[in-house]
Formats: sequence, structure tokens, C-alpha cells
Amino acid sequence: MSFYFSRVPWVAALSLLAGTAYGQGAVTPPSSATPRKPPAGASAQEPVHVDNGQPNDYHGWSLHFQQTIIRQWHANFSAPYSDSLSLQPRENAKTSLTTTLYLGRRLWKNATAILNPEVSGGNGLSSASGLGGALNGETFRVGSPEPVLYLARLYLQQRFALGPEEVDDDDDLNQVGGSRPVRYLSITAGKICLADYFDQNSYSHDPRTQFMNWTLMSAGAWDYAANTRGYTVGGVVEYIVPGFAVRASSALLPTYANGPALDYNYSKAHGETVEITRTYHMRGHQGTVRVLGFHNVAAMGSYAQTLVSPYVEGRPNIISVRGPSHGKTGFAINVEQELSSELGAFGRLSYNDGKNETWAFTEVDQSLSLGLVSTGARWQRATDRLGLAAVVNGISPGHRNYLAAGGYGFMLGDGALNYAPEFITELYYSIDIPKYHAAITPDYQLAINPGYNHDRKGPIHVVALRVHVEF
Repeated sequence: MSFYFSRVPWVAALSLLAGTAYGQGAVTPPSSATPRKPPAGASAQEPVHVDNGQPNDYHGWSLHFQQTIIRQWHANFSAPYSDSLSLQPRENAKTSLTTTLYLGRRLWKNATAILNPEVSGGNGLSSASGLGGALNGETFRVGSPEPVLYLARLYLQQRFALGPEEVDDDDDLNQVGGSRPVRYLSITAGKICLADYFDQNSYSHDPRTQFMNWTLMSAGAWDYAANTRGYTVGGVVEYIVPGFAVRASSALLPTYANGPALDYNYSKAHGETVEITRTYHMRGHQGTVRVLGFHNVAAMGSYAQTLVSPYVEGRPNIISVRGPSHGKTGFAINVEQELSSELGAFGRLSYNDGKNETWAFTEVDQSLSLGLVSTGARWQRATDRLGLAAVVNGISPGHRNYLAAGGYGFMLGDGALNYAPEFITELYYSIDIPKYHAAITPDYQLAINPGYNHDRKGPIHVVALRVHVEF
């Protein structure tokens, strides 16, 4: 590992050189407060027509690349006790790396195939444990300190036009440029990431370019279907018209909590998600509201049942009470609002019933986040981004009692618990370097009551430096 990460700066340098050699195709943030466009099909906003009246010719192919390196460290803090899943009071800085190739091909009219091979490696602080709002949103893709190649996405999307109007899409990540219907029904199937389609937010969704905290990149209580790296196999149906969208999906869950392998026995383990998106305008500024509901079925253990079952080595053992057809149900409300051409605000509220163990995303049963994102136009840096957000996370009474009795989740377990909500703030400044298709981002997070434990409250000061290359 030391051999590998001593060479991380060289990896970044080579990526920067590659971006320079490419010469064109950089993904540069627009001049509004929106950092970057969401993936194809992710927005219900009205399309922008091409001014020249001629369709863009991309020859039916799309090829893009990204690499993100995050180096993160936290200051020492005092804790009366710690366990194997605690945020450690003292540790060295940790580094994560992801590299993704985005290949897209238009097969026939309104049909696209997408392939994403990905490489990841490194570590998160305390192996990404100890907080519900984990500190580095890239570490859920990291399963090994050494770099590993795997298939992230492989899927087919077919759109069915619901009217004659068409617009031209730009070539982008997992989006082949060219014409598409303005109103359409879409079916996507294959290996996907549900967060590409649901719970989108222009200001807070991508840890590679925006906020890094897990409960700022997605609704914390949405335990969305995914394996350890954040991907699943399933299908998404979308109904899209200007200003309005409805999406629904059904996808596989892992064989065990936070497991790398998906359970292909669909009757035993599956997750369903539905979301309605509405775009509006208020005093000339656009806003979007998304309302999401989900229901998962898997072999989840019940917190209440675990506490009345025999303990193992003095601890409750949730694995011993896992059984078929246990469920988790929840919702999320997601709002974004442009306040001016240079400033935007966002917020999320999410909840799940918290009766059974967390299975896929993170150990959060309630979450509320608010934030602001500004461009750097006021100081002549229009493509830079400055973001500030705060999030409060909580867990259900059953979840609290389980952790207080010494139980382990897949991210939390201090051996005891003096419950208090987890509070996290994050501040970042993204310095855009268009010449090299890159951005360098200093980031600061303040965490209080990590893992919902007031005995280990901190405050914990976390700093990071992120290098992101994309072309």
C-alpha cells in the first residue's frame, strides 16, 4: 500500500497531461450556481434548444474519463472508550482513488448502451466507520487498499417518444450527444447505480465535485439498493415531460448487510423506489422538488428481536435473527432553489422506520440537511464553487438500544452508546482549472457526536484535499 500511494501524485500528473493532450471536451461548470448537469434522464427541467438549428453530430459514440483522489485527515480528539467500528481518536491521513471510463454507444433511434469500467483503491478514515454521515463519499466504492478493476455500470436505455418535439443533448458522462424526445417514456435495465436516477440535486449530490459527506451526497435515510461499491442490477422506468417526471425502479439487494455480492433470488431480496419530480419558477428563479418513497425486502435482522435473543460473548448478535422477508420503508423530500444567477440553496429531509438493520447505504434512520452553493463570480472566478452545508442525523429507538447494548452494525459500534443526534457541517472551495480539465478542492468538516455517541462527542475537525480530473 505504501508503494502504491507514494505514486498517487504521479497518477494525478499523468491525468492532467492526458487532459491537456485531449485538447477539447472538458466538462466546465456553467456560469450559474449549478455545478454540473445531472446524468441523462435525471432532471425534469425544461430542455434548452440548440441555437444553430442543426443537430450535433457525435457519430453515435461518447467517451469520457474521470479520476478523483482524496487525501483526508482528522485532528486527535478525546474519547473515554472506542471499539472496532468507532471513529478512532488518533490515526494517520487516508487516501482514496477512483478512476472511471464512461463509454456510450447509440444503438438505434433513442436507444443507448453504457459501459463503465472502474478502478478504485485506498482507505477511508477508520475504514469509513464510526459515523452515520461518513466523511468521504468516494470510500463506499473502495473495497481494497490496492487498486481493483471492476464493472461499475453496464446497461441499455430505450426511450419511447410521446410527441414529435426533439432537442439536442450535449455529449456528457453516460450521455451520448444528439437528438432526443422532449416528452418520452424510458426503460433502463442492467447494472446501474440508483443514485444516478433518484434523489438528484444540482448543488449536493456528487462527492467527486461537491460535498464529500455521505449524508450530503444522498438522503441519509434512503437505504437504496446497492452492493458495497454502490451498484446494483435492476431496472428503472421514467416518464419525462418538461417540468415534471415520475420514476420507478426495482433492483437487487446484497446477500448480507453491505455485502459485495447481490442476491439474485428476487423473491427473497429486492428494493423498490418511486420518485416524483416537479420543477417550478419563483420570481424568475428555477426550483425543483423531489418526493421519494422506498421499500426494501431482505434478510434483515430485527433490532427488537436481537435484544431478547441470546447474546454472543456478551453482545447482541443481529446476524442470529436474520430472516427472510424483513422490510424497511422510508421517504425523502429533496428541494433545490436558485436564489440568483450565482447562488443556490438546497435541503433534504429523509426518514425510514428503523425497525430492522441497515442493509445497503449507511446507518441513518432520520436526516435533515441544508446548504448553500455559490459561484466565484464575485471575485472573478466564475467557474469556482463555494459550498457550505449542515446535516443532522438520527437513528430509531430500536437502533439506539441495539448499539447501547454493545451491538455492531456494518458501520457503527462503540461498545456502548450515550445517544445524541450526529451533527456535521461541511465547507468546501472548488478551484476550477479549465486548461487541465481539473479541479482542486480544499474541504473542511466538523463532526459532533460521531456515531450518535455523546460520550465521544468531539468536536472532530476533518480536513481534506481533493483532486478531480474529468474530460
